[in-house]
Amino acid sequence: MHIVDLTKTLAQILLSRNWALSLAESCTGGLICANLVDLAGSSEWFERGYITYSNAAKTECLDVPEQVIEIYGAVSEEVAKAMADGARVNSGSNVAISITGITGPSGGSIEKPVGTVCFGWSTENQTSTKTMHFDGDRQNIRQQATEFALSELIALLRN
Repeated sequence: MHIVDLTKTLAQILLSRNWALSLAESCTGGLICANLVDLAGSSEWFERGYITYSNAAKTECLDVPEQVIEIYGAVSEEVAKAMADGARVNSGSNVAISITGITGPSGGSIEKPVGTVCFGWSTENQTSTKTMHFDGDRQNIRQQATEFALSELIALLRN
């Protein structure tokens, strides 16, 4: 599904529940938020976005424990979970998405190569995480991650 269709579908689901969404973005640098606010009327269901690119920002803005970053690394499901929970709780929204990853062209490792992206989706009842590996250049990885984050939230909210 194209990003515009994903955004419209997500908006319909959130509006039907009278829910607000928040984002915690690292490697996408606000790309998800930008796509959400491209849709007119997004202020009815989009609460806010945090762009927490540095580890310090993740700790200061989202209450991600420094120890979690030290133990698991900024690109981990543990950090993605803490980011999503922090965004939801700190914003007072009903649901939040987090995303942290390595978009390249450098910064990857054998354990976490370029294209590794960790996601979190937080609601009041649960937080789920997933790690994906995307191919392509920096922009392609960011775009794929944006689409994946939204499509997975739609699937989560439909279940």
